[in-house]
Amino acid sequence: MGNTTQMLKKALVSAFPHTIPIFTGFLFLGMTYGIYMRVSGFRVWYPMCMSLLIFAGSVEFVTVHMLLGAFNPVQALVMTLMLNARHIFYGISMLDKYRGTGLKKFYLIFGMCDESFSINYMAEIPEDVNRGWFMFFVTLFNHLYWFVGATLGGLFGSLIHFNTEGLEFVMTAMFVVIFMEQWMKEKRHISSVLGMGASLLCLVLFGGEYFILPAMAAILCLLTCLRRNIEKGGDAA
Repeated sequence: MGNTTQMLKKALVSAFPHTIPIFTGFLFLGMTYGIYMRVSGFRVWYPMCMSLLIFAGSVEFVTVHMLLGAFNPVQALVMTLMLNARHIFYGISMLDKYRGTGLKKFYLIFGMCDESFSINYMAEIPEDVNRGWFMFFVTLFNHLYWFVGATLGGLFGSLIHFNTEGLEFVMTAMFVVIFMEQWMKEKRHISSVLGMGASLLCLVLFGGEYFILPAMAAILCLLTCLRRNIEKGGDAA
């Protein structure tokens, strides 16, 4: 029992510092979402339950419009698939990392957001820290940050009145930092350059609203075809 407690404590302490930047972004963006729900006429338990059970920021924002409009489950399904289709590629990338994690795998799959994926995929986990519990606590912390932010926004949304335009840029800035960290870890930058090039090309061809899926597909194909060369060069694909 003591060894298990020590193992959990070590994984928790090791995981927490990696999630501190996420805390800032999720707190502000989650509060924005909670405030948005309140000013749209929903009670506080809506953002609480949705942030806890859905845990997909972009989908939760879109769900506000769906709940206010006519009941259309097909539209909700298609919209959710379009917004979160990138998680298919996240899941493929995490197959090996999630192997052997036991029942924790179910929560890791449910709670895998962009930020949790970035940390769990790139983090250098100490040898004396259990890999499964490290990823579990990263996912749990990020989930709690979003839940707390949305709940606070829902609680105080009816009392606070200010312009929240531009707060979502916090997340963009955070992803820039994550990208720069990966860039500095690479010996060569083949995978990063391929990702940027494919994304820019798809942005030009398909426009800002529809470029994500083609970009993801192009990146997957390129990295799969060039996997051996990238691994020989020491790049993190």
